[in-house]
Amino acid sequence: MAPRFGLREMEDSFEKLNVFVNFGLPLLLLMIAYFIGSMIEKNHFRSIRKREDDLHGFPVVSFDTMPDDWRVSSSDMVTGSIVISLDYFKRVIAGLRGLIGGRIRTYEPLLERARREALLRMTETAREQGYDAIFNVRLETSRLANARRDGKGTAGVEMLAFGTAVKFASRFG
Repeated sequence: MAPRFGLREMEDSFEKLNVFVNFGLPLLLLMIAYFIGSMIEKNHFRSIRKREDDLHGFPVVSFDTMPDDWRVSSSDMVTGSIVISLDYFKRVIAGLRGLIGGRIRTYEPLLERARREALLRMTETAREQGYDAIFNVRLETSRLANARRDGKGTAGVEMLAFGTAVKFASRFG
């Protein structure tokens, strides 16, 4: 004889399912978002480190006047920009931190990735165009999009790096 489920057992099963859907499923989705976001972030940092190693020795400086020994034959403005979004898990953590105040650590790797990537893109552009150095480098950042309909929260940030790329006529002279 097959076991019979009564109304009470069915209600208990639905209640357990309801608890899972209301609490377990959102937690599971947050965990998945955390692991995927962490993996993407680690891969991006790995790519950044490799590209920075490839560009090692290319002068990129923030001072606004060139050294006296730089003899320039041509110059042009170069830029590099990137838009990066925060993953859902980090956005939730930042929202919680926003309630109590203090340092929002989840945004720090995002901004570091954006700064380094924008500088790399600017430097790669200058190198591809045959320039020898970049000076007067500046960084700008802006909130690009809103995460929520009420206009609060940041879905992404844009980082812009720009500077003056120069070709040397002679560097010492």
